[in-house]
Amino acid sequence: MSGTRRGSGVERAIRSMFDDAGVRGWLHVADLHRPSAQVTIDPDEQVPMSSVYKVPLMVAFCRLADAGLIDPSHRLTLEPDERVPGPTGISILHDPVTLSLRDMVVLMMSISDNTAADAVLRAVGPDVVDAMCRDLGMPDTHVHGGVVNTFSRLLAETGAHSLDAALAHVADNDIIVPPGVYDPASKASTTPADMARLLRAIWTGEAASDDRCAFMRQVMRRQPWTHRLGSGFPYDDVTVYGKTGTFGSLRHEAGVVELADGSTYTAVVFTQAARSDNKLPRADAVIGAAARAAVEELRGSQGT
Repeated sequence: MSGTRRGSGVERAIRSMFDDAGVRGWLHVADLHRPSAQVTIDPDEQVPMSSVYKVPLMVAFCRLADAGLIDPSHRLTLEPDERVPGPTGISILHDPVTLSLRDMVVLMMSISDNTAADAVLRAVGPDVVDAMCRDLGMPDTHVHGGVVNTFSRLLAETGAHSLDAALAHVADNDIIVPPGVYDPASKASTTPADMARLLRAIWTGEAASDDRCAFMRQVMRRQPWTHRLGSGFPYDDVTVYGKTGTFGSLRHEAGVVELADGSTYTAVVFTQAARSDNKLPRADAVIGAAARAAVEELRGSQGT
């Protein structure tokens, strides 16, 4: 199976799931060992990726470490005035925090710590991340300064006096959101196909050395959130690795699903909800449901 035909049964079913959940959806799910076996919906469309940018940042960090150009054990002290807004980790602490760069990578990937991610991005450099993406065949992925750039652009686009006010602006269903807020040209952005390519590179050892790829897989396994991709595979014998991304009406996850029999699938599902409420459980859950439908289709196609 070399991918689903436009209008195929599984594609229609997944599009219906997205419609029922009130979201626009983009999807790329593929068999890790048979990458041509895939289910896709608009996989080459560029979408703002929110915190999913932390995956290519992690890969760039690991490649620099392999080359001896960065010391993973180098310790940085982040002062209170260096905090980047966010709901987890260092972002919500009040006192100076000293950590190694490697542990900041763990925090940015496991609990999506924005302050840790910004420190790692400053150490690695946005241009280095973008160059890594070109090297791995991801032409439509750009980090654009990560979350700090996203927040600063949001302030300018909404004209709000504070970040809280800007976020409240895009979360208000009675206010028209400025068109630039979700413009991939000015935000960290990617395509489902690019992100699937990167995940496969991590799992096959192409992204970095074997030890670094093992580290990346281990970190992605430690993400505690199960309300998106994980919700489609709620079984003890299924392992889900992932990285979520959330910004305004965007809810994403890029990850890998490993079933009990060892079959493994890259799963990238991006969504944009019709409403901007902070809590939309159905918009979260459809990510797992759509990925599961795609995986089941691919499992059924084995040997055909």
